[in-house]
Amino acid sequence: MTDIQSSSGSGLDEAQMQMQPPPPGTFVDREELIQHVGDFAVSQGYVVTIKQSKRERVVVLGCDRGGVYRNRKKADEETSAERKRRKRSGSRLTNCPFEAVGKKDDGLWVLTIKNGTHNHEPLKDITEHPSARRFSESEIVLIKEMTEAGLKPRQILKRLRQSNPELLSTPKHVYNVKAKLRQGNMTGRNFKSLRPEKSAGRDKHLSIAEPSWRQRYPMRVPNFIGGRLVNSQSFASIDVINPATQQVVSQVPLTTNEEFRAAVFAAKRAFPQWRDTPITTRQRIMFKFQELIRRDIDKLAMSITTEHGKTLKDAHGDVLRGLEVVEHACGLASLQIGEFVSNISSGIDTYSIREPLGVCAGICPFEFPAMIPLWIFPIAVTCGNTFILKPSEKDPGASVMLAELAMEAGLPNGVLNIVHGTNEIINGICDDDDIKAISFVGPNAVGAYVYARASAKGKRTQSNIGAKNHAVIMPDASVGATINALVAAGFGGAGQKCMALNMAVFVGGLGPWEEKLVEHAKALKVTSGTEPDAELGPVISKQEKERIITLIQTGVESGAKLVLDGRNIVVAGYENGNFIGPTILSDVTVNMECYKEDIFGPVLLCMQADSIEEAINIVNGNKYSNGASIFTTSGVAARKFQTEVEVGQVGINVPISVPLPFSSFISAKPSFAGDVSFDGKAGIQFYTQVKTVTQQWRDLVSDDSSSHQLPSS
Repeated sequence: MTDIQSSSGSGLDEAQMQMQPPPPGTFVDREELIQHVGDFAVSQGYVVTIKQSKRERVVVLGCDRGGVYRNRKKADEETSAERKRRKRSGSRLTNCPFEAVGKKDDGLWVLTIKNGTHNHEPLKDITEHPSARRFSESEIVLIKEMTEAGLKPRQILKRLRQSNPELLSTPKHVYNVKAKLRQGNMTGRNFKSLRPEKSAGRDKHLSIAEPSWRQRYPMRVPNFIGGRLVNSQSFASIDVINPATQQVVSQVPLTTNEEFRAAVFAAKRAFPQWRDTPITTRQRIMFKFQELIRRDIDKLAMSITTEHGKTLKDAHGDVLRGLEVVEHACGLASLQIGEFVSNISSGIDTYSIREPLGVCAGICPFEFPAMIPLWIFPIAVTCGNTFILKPSEKDPGASVMLAELAMEAGLPNGVLNIVHGTNEIINGICDDDDIKAISFVGPNAVGAYVYARASAKGKRTQSNIGAKNHAVIMPDASVGATINALVAAGFGGAGQKCMALNMAVFVGGLGPWEEKLVEHAKALKVTSGTEPDAELGPVISKQEKERIITLIQTGVESGAKLVLDGRNIVVAGYENGNFIGPTILSDVTVNMECYKEDIFGPVLLCMQADSIEEAINIVNGNKYSNGASIFTTSGVAARKFQTEVEVGQVGINVPISVPLPFSSFISAKPSFAGDVSFDGKAGIQFYTQVKTVTQQWRDLVSDDSSSHQLPSS
């Protein structure tokens, strides 16, 4: 009898020992810590529940054995103190000594195990535990919506199971939720389940219900940290305004320093595993990513048009140019091949390999909400880096949508993170020691500041800044093709793009061209970008509109001729929009303020030159050097222009000479600061570092002195 008891006892002890406590660690936020403990507990055969929580400081987790309060029936003549004592002793939470504590420390959450032991056997079937019948936060929202729509509990349950076949809840559980919703004592936040859930990008319910941040009005755009959409705790925010209507589209939080550090921590934590992920696996994720972008291109374009103002056609082009970079990333393996030299010395070989840098960051402008983020992070992450992206605070929606698609494509948690903000976040990116490289596209002053500050910290930096792109029109150029090119490249996107042709130099004079140029510009349909026939939308903000109008006026006051004035245009139905019609100034000189500054609007400045040599001198004399084009039927003139013009990108009878991703985007100084440019092989060189390995595989005699000599032939 004694032997049997000891055997039984040892069996229980062995089962208890099998239930290990979760490994301690550091986490991005409270929810990630709870998820970690909950997932690990399920793998061990027990379920955790929240025992105590001070939301912004500490959370205490205990073991939920799945029981119920015993002896709930009130005993006759039982005192209040006796009833409390009975409930406490019968609680399912006090039966097991296991306890894990999460505390917030310097913006991150640290998990410690106060007591890792259990006094019960592991659950044989975790689905038998009541927690398996709990609804997730998104399911609670759906239950509320379907109840308001008049659906019965069985109908609700049937629809929930269509998206979650593993759901074990019964109609009775739906009744209980409905009752609590009616009483007003249940919300998605306080009904957080501890059952294993998927990350934001892969949640099965996303296809049924829009994320909660999109259901608010105005929407408060979340950060994207550690694979999840995270609402910022910052009280400060910036309104995202629809440029055509002045309606508030959303609010962008000014991310706190703690949240920024959490994003960097998530990227740093994800780097070792992502670096070791085979390049073929990373490429497959990019293949899926480009497929998802094509699937949702209309949603992305609408988001861009709503926040930026450009026409839907231009917005589609924005996404498609970025998509080309994703497609290029799908074949990155062949571009990362190193070099090998055999037998450099007797029995010694040497080879070079390209390795990722670590955590990289990108700071984006407003003009291309999809293209510029896609310029940088797909190449960076496919090379094996992790990434922090800061979109423009004026149009961040497309970036968040792209992050969700990347997660859906299979990008692991923490590989891509998004933080919002302005100066403080930019300074944080420049100063953080864990960030190894920064890509910047934007205004001249900010770009110079980022380059100087980041370089002083020893970071690898590329900064694409201000632009003034010239078109040189020769007398022999094709009139129709040239006029169409000037109008499309000068006024497309309301001139708000770094490669807009906003400066036209007419060799031999403007006279033969002026009438047709004005005629074509006047014919452009100016209206909201969402209108099907729109050809020219509003500029991004009222401040930008005022700045552009001021530059036009200074040009007129300095002697320029206002050939076409679009400053006072009124668009029916969108009277409050930030519209500027096509504007043409002639007789512009290099000393005028409108020529010196990047006007960045639907304004075409026209100059005259007596010869191609004078035109080339005008282009070379400007401080911005992104690109320049020549329109001519003369191969001699084209070759001379190509050779002598000092810009990064040259177009010959091509208005915007932006190359495809497999050839790099090049800008000459001072429009570019840095050693390595964007896209193509240059982009891979920027996001990787070369390591040289010298190896010797031969039998060495331990006392052979030659083995200690330097390799030589």
